[in-house]
Amino acid sequence: MKTAYDRHYRTGNLFGEPYPELLAFFSSLEHRGRVLDLGCGQGRDAIALARLGFPVTGVDHSEVGIGQMNAVAVAEGLDLKGQVADIHTWDAFGTYDVVLLDSMFHFAARDKEKEVGLVRKILSGMKAGGLLVVCIQDTGSKVRTLYQAIDADQPRQRLVDERFQYTFKDPETGLQVATDYRLVVVRK
Repeated sequence: MKTAYDRHYRTGNLFGEPYPELLAFFSSLEHRGRVLDLGCGQGRDAIALARLGFPVTGVDHSEVGIGQMNAVAVAEGLDLKGQVADIHTWDAFGTYDVVLLDSMFHFAARDKEKEVGLVRKILSGMKAGGLLVVCIQDTGSKVRTLYQAIDADQPRQRLVDERFQYTFKDPETGLQVATDYRLVVVRK
């Protein structure tokens, strides 16, 4: 299935390096448990986490992105496997210690119900003690909507709730855009 991202991913490493805040969080974890990176794209987070020693499964609907990520994994001998699939129909959460979603939630009117449903499905399907790690733009009501989805069936302790700013530089045009983000981590 061709996607718009297949075209965008012709530019290698389109979104650059992972957020330093995200890497700092994962580096601080003593247990290098299994990570599921949903919406992994070209693997900017998945590759970095595998390099830190985490076994990672990356899932994305872009064949191009998954192909690029798998090529890096093979070349570097990383414990990283990419799979082309729709994250909204994925339901194998129970074998992972961490589920990561980086910039996957926008909670726009047309997608809000589907995205809230995905958060609830992930938390329901995760194993006890598992971590849900979300990087989300800290704009409008996105973070509030995320918290409502996380706490829908019961209040959950936020282990991390960190604000940071990310500057995206388009490699083709040089255009730079700074955006406020939030790193949210909750334990099931």
